[in-house]
Amino acid sequence: MEDKSLMFHIGPIWFDGTVAMMTIISCIIVFLVVFICTRNLQMKPKGKQNFIEWVIDFVRGIVADNLPGSQVNNFHLLGVTMFLFVFVANEIGLVTKIVTTDDITLWKSPTADPFVTLTLALMVISLTHFFGIKSLGFKNYLINSYLKPVGFLLPLKIIEEFTNVITLGLRLYGNIFAGEVLLGLIANMFISLGWWSLPIVMPLEMIWIGFSLFIGAIQAYVFVTLTMVFMSHKIVAEH
Repeated sequence: MEDKSLMFHIGPIWFDGTVAMMTIISCIIVFLVVFICTRNLQMKPKGKQNFIEWVIDFVRGIVADNLPGSQVNNFHLLGVTMFLFVFVANEIGLVTKIVTTDDITLWKSPTADPFVTLTLALMVISLTHFFGIKSLGFKNYLINSYLKPVGFLLPLKIIEEFTNVITLGLRLYGNIFAGEVLLGLIANMFISLGWWSLPIVMPLEMIWIGFSLFIGAIQAYVFVTLTMVFMSHKIVAEH
């Protein structure tokens, strides 16, 4: 059965209230984690400071692997922010599932919605164009992005811009949505078969939650990595 979302509208425009609420909650969680972990910083880090420094160093490694050393500091903060948001947004729907008596879902991963992931992907690709123009200048950006190594590849280069948005967004959506669907199917199996199925359903649910947590972390890593790969194609001049 397809999940129903809490819908509302402002004038003629309708909004998915569940996705909007979960996106805001994900942002709040990321803010609180960073805020709490960066209070009272010490020269010898421990506990929560160790955690946030590990995340920062981990993402810095992703950025450094895909961009020139001179550009790492420019995009490090973007990478950390993107990684934390996508990671939290991927995992938050695994915590629980809240459904009203009208079968309206009030709690799910925002990245299990294609509009969220495609919007993230469009934002990323738009940023690559912006920073490409800022780094190389408009003329050199056009030559570097669309006319190198040979000009007759221009149509393919233009098509590639659209496919990058689609593949980046749908890859993330497909993995997270599939995980939540399977968790729902396992829960429905318990509902339909009754209490005797609990010894079978509970281990399956726990195993899949663990696997989904792993997949969510991998997808956050892949999303940031591809973001930096696309960024490097725009800001680094081809020779």
